[in-house]
Amino acid sequence: MNMVDKLLLLTDEAIAQAAMDAGISGVYAYPGTPSTEIAEYIQESEQSKNNIIRCEWSVNEKTAYEASLGMSYAGKRSLVCMKHVGLNVASDAFINSAITGVNGGLVLVVADDPSMHSSQNEQDSRYYGKFAQVPFFEPSSQQEAYDIVYESFNISEKYNLPVLVRITTRLAHSRAIIIRKTNQIQNKLSVPDDPTQFILLPAMARSKYKLLLNKQNAIGIDAENSKYNKFIDGKDKSIGIIACGIAINYLYENFENRKTNYPVLKISQYPLPYELVFNIYNNCKKLIVLEEGYPFVEEQLKGILKNEKTISGRLDGALPRDGELNPDLVAFALGLKKEIPKTIPSVVVNRPPSLCKGCAHIDIFNDLNEAMDKFSYGHVFSDIGCYTLGALPPFNAINSCVDMGASITMAKGAYDAGLFPSIAVIGDSTFTHSGMTGLLDAVNDKSGITIIICDNSTTGMTGGQRSSATGKLQQICLGIGVEKEHLIIIVPLKKNHAENARLIRNEIEYNGVSVIIGQRECIQTLSRKNRNS
Repeated sequence: MNMVDKLLLLTDEAIAQAAMDAGISGVYAYPGTPSTEIAEYIQESEQSKNNIIRCEWSVNEKTAYEASLGMSYAGKRSLVCMKHVGLNVASDAFINSAITGVNGGLVLVVADDPSMHSSQNEQDSRYYGKFAQVPFFEPSSQQEAYDIVYESFNISEKYNLPVLVRITTRLAHSRAIIIRKTNQIQNKLSVPDDPTQFILLPAMARSKYKLLLNKQNAIGIDAENSKYNKFIDGKDKSIGIIACGIAINYLYENFENRKTNYPVLKISQYPLPYELVFNIYNNCKKLIVLEEGYPFVEEQLKGILKNEKTISGRLDGALPRDGELNPDLVAFALGLKKEIPKTIPSVVVNRPPSLCKGCAHIDIFNDLNEAMDKFSYGHVFSDIGCYTLGALPPFNAINSCVDMGASITMAKGAYDAGLFPSIAVIGDSTFTHSGMTGLLDAVNDKSGITIIICDNSTTGMTGGQRSSATGKLQQICLGIGVEKEHLIIIVPLKKNHAENARLIRNEIEYNGVSVIIGQRECIQTLSRKNRNS
């Protein structure tokens, strides 16, 4: 084995390497922590350039998934990756693609974020895998993530189904040496043999859904026999431990040489391997379920097993209902520690995040606050991006942040309820991600709202990836129907403060749709560009 066959990689990078080694022809993604590095690794890889792998950013997760499905339709292998809330955006296409099936292998990697390090919720994407009734995986290590993704393309083509791989923040951003497999050549172009495969007219969809149901037994048998699901026997049968994905590492860190006296069932491939579960249940006095995220397995066990024995986990308080697991929490749940680990004392105050010095958003919020000085609190709806920090001191300028694109539609709904002025603050990348349709609603209804688009020509919150909006915002807004005289361009700089505040005040007093675009390049991408020039 030569050195190129062994690489020191983040799990995100190992997943990207596995997909390239498995012969993908394209990766589709929208940047979202903790999944961003997957697509970035492929974009920067010489292997990607040499093999002409399509690897540009998509406008949003829905377009990413549908483009990936289109590549699969053409017989090629494709990878699509996103964070957990992005799967909400792509879920329509994902759920229906389980019914159409795929042609070339399609693997969806979703990065969940327990403890909400950079997210709005803690949702567990395993529920989507069960909902769609497709094979899905939850690796426990970097090597396993590489192996699973590499093999998932074969599994996808075996069943003609998409395969979901779920990782979490802690795994995504940790590093280890991985051993590569054989580099496969890309599939040849080949459209589906069945010309109706991807047509979901109701009569066709009903028959295709029956085909999906008929695959479930074989998918279940694969999970029962999977090398990624493993029963490790132990002498002490007082407790049986079911450890899912990364959680097995939190367990083993409490035992010397990673060996426990308790029987352990490691689960990394789903659907739930029922025979393996019945085996550990029947041989132990009680079960404890260790899983990162929601009580996905625990809930299922309480539905399929007799209630003669205790099944503990996140539902009964043995483990916290929210947040990440860690070795101390697992030790307490197993009775190895007598106290719940103490939290950081309140005297240790976290430093709140702040906008970068020189950021254009600072000037926009100062302009907006002055323009709003005569109005009461509660008129500004914001979105997801760096500018969400406008909710914090010293600005205290925004009153909402719910999901991508919600600023415009919430402002419209509030105006419909009688709130005036009603203002939306959204970024350029977020606007093209999911704000354009809300603007069309507002134009169609002639809503009296003002939209401020913070255009820093990048997707700043996730590290400065290409924005689909760059150079197009004016044309998009005019094309949607914004009146030219109420499409205002400002340059957010301190020297322009008085004039910008005046322009914003004029537009928020206008009882119709107005758009203000604050254009100034992100200070970080500009600095990076200057360093590289």
